[in-house]
Amino acid sequence: MKSAVRPARLPPWLAAALGFALLNALLVMENRWPGLGVRWVPRLSFELALAVAALGLLASWRPSAALRLAHGLVPVLVLLVVVRYADVTVPAVLGRPVNVYWDGRHALELLRASGLTQHGAWLAAAGLAGLLGMGLVVGLVRWALLAMARGLALMPARPLRWVLAGGALVLVTSFAAYVPGVRDTRWFFSLPVLPTVLHQALLVGRVLVPDAQAAVLGPGPAFDGDAGGLRTAQGAADVLLVFAESYGAVTLDHPELAAALAPSRQRLQQALQAGGRGAVSARVRSPTYGGASWLAHASLLSGLPITDPARHDLLLTGDRPTLVSFFAGQGYRTVGWMPGIKRAWPEGAFYGFDRVADDAGVGYQGPDFGYWRIPDQAALALLDRQELQRGGAQLPRSPRFAVFATTSTHAPFHPLAPLAADWTRLPGPQAYTAAQAIEAQAHPPSLQAPLPHYLAAMRYQFDWLSDYLASRAPRPLVMVVVGDHQPPALVTGLADNWDVPVHVISDDPALLDRLRAEGFAQGLAPPARTLGPLHALTPVLLRAFASPGAGPSLAGKARGVDSGPGS
Repeated sequence: MKSAVRPARLPPWLAAALGFALLNALLVMENRWPGLGVRWVPRLSFELALAVAALGLLASWRPSAALRLAHGLVPVLVLLVVVRYADVTVPAVLGRPVNVYWDGRHALELLRASGLTQHGAWLAAAGLAGLLGMGLVVGLVRWALLAMARGLALMPARPLRWVLAGGALVLVTSFAAYVPGVRDTRWFFSLPVLPTVLHQALLVGRVLVPDAQAAVLGPGPAFDGDAGGLRTAQGAADVLLVFAESYGAVTLDHPELAAALAPSRQRLQQALQAGGRGAVSARVRSPTYGGASWLAHASLLSGLPITDPARHDLLLTGDRPTLVSFFAGQGYRTVGWMPGIKRAWPEGAFYGFDRVADDAGVGYQGPDFGYWRIPDQAALALLDRQELQRGGAQLPRSPRFAVFATTSTHAPFHPLAPLAADWTRLPGPQAYTAAQAIEAQAHPPSLQAPLPHYLAAMRYQFDWLSDYLASRAPRPLVMVVVGDHQPPALVTGLADNWDVPVHVISDDPALLDRLRAEGFAQGLAPPARTLGPLHALTPVLLRAFASPGAGPSLAGKARGVDSGPGS
């Protein structure tokens, strides 16, 4: 015999109220910095308020239609919750807005980078937690929407219709009456999520729909000059372009960071003097912040404002000239030295390097140091041995243009290899001992306190540069060291600019003089004023590399860089 006692249920109005509160909390959450957690804020979700109005009006007319609408809204609200989380978390961690299209393509790689640098099981646990979390979100959103629809359906129809219609009108009027800095009629609302969704949809559309590349990207440098300014009595100088990962102007502007790195900068300056080399420095504005290094790489190599992934993808679909094709036309062997690339790299084919050396191709034989397994010093030693050493005057070779993207200063800035005193061991299997690799991976980094590891990585970068330039670097050599972007906001908080330093190091005083005339300052301390966006540095370098008195062709055309979105 079945029991006549039925389990107690929440009153419909209370279930509807709880469902609304739950959904509202999911749609107005903010990041709990530092870290990946979230916190609730006392705000109202505009999208949820409109959804309630729609459900209420349907419920007052046809309750079954309201239930069908609630079922249909489940994937929409789940999408908004996921986008909301990404929209508040990515800027807090990376210091730049979320890009669903591009960041989604690299999400697995980011998880691997985080997991493999700490514990082998971390990645599996994170994946399982993500699946369970998504299932929980779907379940909560579905329950909340159905609870609201059922509760609204049982309320008096006519009064409800007027209340909801009036409430929706008030919300729309409130949004329409908002005037930034004059009249804040949205103070009780959280920032809506729909604009982010629409922006990402438009971004994807720009990538997928063919468009006239020139109309979108604008004009760039002509790349039709020469490299006569790099010729010396010893032959044409090699050019090594180093993209220094996460090397931002915050290392100069933040008093604590500047003081902590001052001794390392001083050692680099002393190494340049000991090696008979000089340096000039400037600031430029990166097109990205805290990540998306490829945007900075493409901006400088192409001389175009590659300020978002859509523009980057458009660039790869065309045949624009770049610094790589420019140097190839001057008789240089072009090399892309990319120890952080672990899979197919379409940019390599676009740029047309004579050689692209990725993680597997650089020839590193030592122990792994975390996800970014090849220490920068070892990567440079391999580049030096395989491409830069001249082998004596009796073995002439073509000059090199090499692009080296560093990884040791990439988040999470750990584990860090020790500085090796003997560079000759670095290209072989005895580069480091197993004990050194184990020691380096001890004390994994914390999301709560990444600054010490970042400073250690920056000191390491200055140290291997100092050691190489003091005694190892070939002559003649022009080294251009440019930061790709500021470090992630998780390190020091969000900086007030996107500036990065650029240093040009050479033993040719005339070349450095030409750069000083362009706005560079003597030494390793750049002026406070920026030269402009990163892509504007490209024509500056082209003019400096050209034969003195080459005429207005290069200078005039190179100055035709578009200063649109990236300026």
